[in-house]
Amino acid sequence: MSKVLWKYLLVIPTVLNGLLFFASVANADVVPNIEAQQEPVKENILPTQITPEASSSPTEITGQVTSVSQLSDVRPTDWAFQALQSLVERYGAIAGYPDGTFKGNRALTRYEFAAGLNAALDRLSELIASNTADLVKKEDLATLQKLQAEFAPELQELRGRIENLEVRTAEVEANQFSTTTKLLGDAIFVVGDTFGDRANNTAANDTKDDSRSFFAYRSRLTFQTSFTGRDQLSMILSSNNIPNLTNSTGTAMTRFTFDSDGTEGVYVSQIVYRFPVGKNGTVWVGPRALQPALYTPTLNASIGGLNGALSRFATFNPTVYRPGFDGAGAAFGYKFSNQLQLSLGYTVNNTQANLPDTGFSNGNSIAFAQLTLSPSRQLDVGLTYARKYFGTGTGFNLTGGTGSAFARNPFQQNATTSDNFGLEFNWRASRRVVLGGWFGYTLAHQEVGTDNDATIINGALTVAFPDLFKEGNVGGFIVGVPPKVTSNDYRPTPSAARREDPDTALHLEAFYTFRVNDNIRVTPTVYVITNPEHNDANDAIWVGALRTSFSF
Repeated sequence: MSKVLWKYLLVIPTVLNGLLFFASVANADVVPNIEAQQEPVKENILPTQITPEASSSPTEITGQVTSVSQLSDVRPTDWAFQALQSLVERYGAIAGYPDGTFKGNRALTRYEFAAGLNAALDRLSELIASNTADLVKKEDLATLQKLQAEFAPELQELRGRIENLEVRTAEVEANQFSTTTKLLGDAIFVVGDTFGDRANNTAANDTKDDSRSFFAYRSRLTFQTSFTGRDQLSMILSSNNIPNLTNSTGTAMTRFTFDSDGTEGVYVSQIVYRFPVGKNGTVWVGPRALQPALYTPTLNASIGGLNGALSRFATFNPTVYRPGFDGAGAAFGYKFSNQLQLSLGYTVNNTQANLPDTGFSNGNSIAFAQLTLSPSRQLDVGLTYARKYFGTGTGFNLTGGTGSAFARNPFQQNATTSDNFGLEFNWRASRRVVLGGWFGYTLAHQEVGTDNDATIINGALTVAFPDLFKEGNVGGFIVGVPPKVTSNDYRPTPSAARREDPDTALHLEAFYTFRVNDNIRVTPTVYVITNPEHNDANDAIWVGALRTSFSF
């Protein structure tokens, strides 16, 4: 073998080991999160044989070490020990920190990689120069030309791939919406109808169902903006004309989870900003639609959500996760471990938070707390507490727009506080079966006028079948009791009956979501409310609907 080739072969390991080692260390401690990768930790310096002036960090780096044993934090059991030993003792391409450490677990920035590569190449030049006493022979050049010609097709193919990649990258950059903002969208088309007499809590058959089939929609554009790579500002623009079925059926037990709040045209339905605090904490702040379901696991993902059940009651425990108003406030979440996390929040009605006479402390409000326990990978349990306050005459919705009228407003328009307790669970029995449910217990107290108390309960059991009949599809059943007043001291007049629900209604629902493709899903659903308003004087009411969801 010619001397020139031998000299190159001698020093090639320096470059290869250096490149592989730099790349390995650079990825050793990077969390597999694209947001984290967008913001490298600048203080994490890989100590290569570079000078402080060449580094992008002011961290001082000591001189070259001659033995790996001089690096106090390097152990023979480390996965990269042999590579590091070779770079130090064979090629002299590594330096340490002034404190005698290597700090090999820190992230590597692009600047540090460039500086390290430059140092390795400098060392390569030194090794070549020290072994060039003889002139290059014609045979050596001929061998190099032969190798160049032999690998010409591969080099040409590689060059073409790189050029094609550059063109595609330029096209993406030219057509991207924003360098910091991601644009998402979804639209829902709903065809539906109700069947059964309107609930009026009397035995008289004078409320025949005169509803007609309807066709409605909801559309949303979501702007997700990140300023650091780890935070996110979310703003949603919405337009919605899906009807609230309370008026046509006489009970809120028939409502959809995505119906309109009555706002016309396009409006901002959410503004929320979240950012990390430390390694395990997250803070949410928002002037609109900051609700517990946004910052807390509701433990009903298979049934609730865009691809789940259509009814409002079936989405999740309504007395703890639905404030009864849009929220303006703040929340905090902390993950102690994979088995335990804490969620805290305080929000007020956003239509009152901006008024000087009510402000952030005197409006309708909810203070929320939940411990989420995960004793195994298959089981999650939520222990939830929510304290709500509604002022006199401010429009009551104690149970989040579900349940009977007595449950939503047990003391009519008198100021009310309520202590709401929830127990939720989600058990992934197998890959194809998920069981869940909740129980809610509410103690309400009248704050103005007579000292009255009321007790409200609700609960449900759910079963979901992921990948039913086809991967990506899901089917489910829900059986539950919507919020019901079981006891109440309040009487509208001394001779009037107490505002208690005399009987028990059942919510029975079945749905199946068919995945057409990654962006389109079709969900037929049907649910029936027996004894609407918890009164057996009312006939059962059926709701049938077909939802088509588009996401992009």
